[in-house]
Amino acid sequence: MNTSSAKRRVMIVAGESSGDLHGSNLLKAAADKYPNISFFGVGGSRMQANGCDILIPSDELSVMGVTEVLGRLPGIIRRFRRLAALLKSSNPPDLLVLIDFPDFNLRLAKVAKGAGVPVLYYISPKVWAWRSGRARTIAGRVDRLALIFPFEAEIYAPYQVRTEYVGNPLLDEFSARPQGLDIRQQLDISAQVKIVGIFPGSRQSELTYIFATLVAAAKRIHEEDQLVEFVMPVAPSLRRSELESRLADIRLPIHLVEDDIYAVAAACQAVLTVSGTVTLQLALVGTPMAIVYKVAPLSYVIGRRLIKIPYAGLPNIIAGREIVREFIQDDSDPEALKAEMLRLLNDPPYNQQVRDDLALVRKRLGAPGCSGRVADMVADMVGAEPKESA
Repeated sequence: MNTSSAKRRVMIVAGESSGDLHGSNLLKAAADKYPNISFFGVGGSRMQANGCDILIPSDELSVMGVTEVLGRLPGIIRRFRRLAALLKSSNPPDLLVLIDFPDFNLRLAKVAKGAGVPVLYYISPKVWAWRSGRARTIAGRVDRLALIFPFEAEIYAPYQVRTEYVGNPLLDEFSARPQGLDIRQQLDISAQVKIVGIFPGSRQSELTYIFATLVAAAKRIHEEDQLVEFVMPVAPSLRRSELESRLADIRLPIHLVEDDIYAVAAACQAVLTVSGTVTLQLALVGTPMAIVYKVAPLSYVIGRRLIKIPYAGLPNIIAGREIVREFIQDDSDPEALKAEMLRLLNDPPYNQQVRDDLALVRKRLGAPGCSGRVADMVADMVGAEPKESA
């Protein structure tokens, strides 16, 4: 049995870039308060930088869309079996922490349950968006849920599972962002130039299905207005060289940047972006955007039958209405995207209305401190004591 001073071993699984981000903030919060907890498992460069022993890089698992998954299924199964074997070994972890990534993580939770390893699910699967029947399954496989949207608690109320609303993890990152970083000055972009962000995402599948559309829209925008230049952030899960290769024959003023995403967003008058966590990051800054969502045709047909909410973008889901335009699948026409970007650039009342609506979304997310609250849940579940104050 563990003593209060013994090292606690926590397996953590974050299968995507956004999970790597939230996992890294959790690791930082835990290290500050509970130094006798160590983490190992699945994550990316940010989690590794914060002390996680990465057994499997998250980019080996991350893929979006039904048909895309099939092509990489054998490799995903091999990695799943490796983690499952650790859970069932003679020296299992004291706790399994799962971050989003439901199709993989819920199966791993089942293994942990059978092996007697307690499970904390941080950033619950979006049962409010699709496959609502999974709420019962989740409740049966996990011990505690750390929820990041206040309306999620009601969904799990009928089931016997401990839940805690911990706030949204992006608020921690936003409050700790570097100050004074001027992307316009850094890139030597003159004051009269308008900056449009092109945010291509963090998954290979997004590059496959959305990248060309974003660049085609940028080309049309620049043809219409020569005073527009573009910034494109390089996600930690992607290689800069890959984006450079895709842009090699594109004659457009596109600046690749690897700086703080909030500083990049703040430099933009408008952003053309994929869906996902990045849309909430943009909302925190207040930068107007248009959201593009596009996957393989079969994936879209299947997903359209399963998804039960009318929006793809998190700002719209939280607001309960479309406050930023969404261009989904066949509607993601470069000409339509150009028109929306130019409206955001050249129609000040419209731009301000979007900014005002995004400010309301930011207010609804609550206060910072999410990562610390989850770290406290981890410590409680493994019986770790906080370090003594100096």
